[in-house]
Amino acid sequence: MMAGEAQGLFVRASEGDKRAFGRLLTRIEENPRESSAVLQSLAEKVVDRRDSGVVGVVGAPGVGKSTLVGALVGMLATDHPRVGVLAIDPTSPLSGGAVLGDIVRMQAHAHRPNVFARSMATRGHQGGLSRSAPEVVAVLRALGLEPIIVETSGAGQADVEVRDIADTVAVVVVPGWGDSIQVIKAGLLEIADIYVVNKADQEGALAAARDLERMLAYSKPRPGWVPKVVQTVAASGSGIRELWEQIVAHRQYLASTGAGYERRRQQMATIIRRMTLAELGPTWRDGTLLRLADRVLGRELDLARAVAEAKAGLVETA
Repeated sequence: MMAGEAQGLFVRASEGDKRAFGRLLTRIEENPRESSAVLQSLAEKVVDRRDSGVVGVVGAPGVGKSTLVGALVGMLATDHPRVGVLAIDPTSPLSGGAVLGDIVRMQAHAHRPNVFARSMATRGHQGGLSRSAPEVVAVLRALGLEPIIVETSGAGQADVEVRDIADTVAVVVVPGWGDSIQVIKAGLLEIADIYVVNKADQEGALAAARDLERMLAYSKPRPGWVPKVVQTVAASGSGIRELWEQIVAHRQYLASTGAGYERRRQQMATIIRRMTLAELGPTWRDGTLLRLADRVLGRELDLARAVAEAKAGLVETA
């Protein structure tokens, strides 16, 4: 995609054209090199939009993430001019696209002109995200969408990758979710800024919330923010406003302490690294790296020299 085409689609999307919005994100999703070109053409806008917050919603399948996100978006759409939603779905074995899709998951809000929803397939990528999710989120920020809600595919332990794109991470569990060791094994204790006990109208909800609070009390102390536990019944909307209030409180903490800059710094470093790799292109990666591998295995090069030649190739390609 030429920079002019990207700019044209971006301008139309920023004016509310959802078809242009979809086309822009499709091109980013389908081709890493085009994705890099789009971000380069929108670089100033990506950097300038520091006020947009990204909320990652993670949790195992069946905890009600989609219902929770739908309820949250329904509330936010009434008083936020432009809300973004990125739903990461498992890949369909037939079409290669998202199994569920935002039309089904967000049908109650798709008609709203101020809700920009996109469903993306994991395409085999591990980590609960799509392979192009960081680039897509950067463009959503540049479009001025605020807030941006990202729902992961529910990949369990691999969901920790959401920290690469989210400012606030909400981990969703349900009554009967199991003992605290399961959360620790999944790595979710380390990434959660907020815990959500969804389906709180079911038996065991209070016990689950107390279990989480005890787990947090006994865990290694964190500097600054202490994760909060919120109980919700997403199907009825109960607790959704309280959840949003905790998200806002976390964002205020990030802004007041400088922790928000550090998260954004790490996210921008991820974007730069991914754009650098994208510039190499699949031919360089598949061809050059495999040739270097042959030379290492054939004892023509040691590994350190192979890395040095790979870096030199990166400079020459750039």
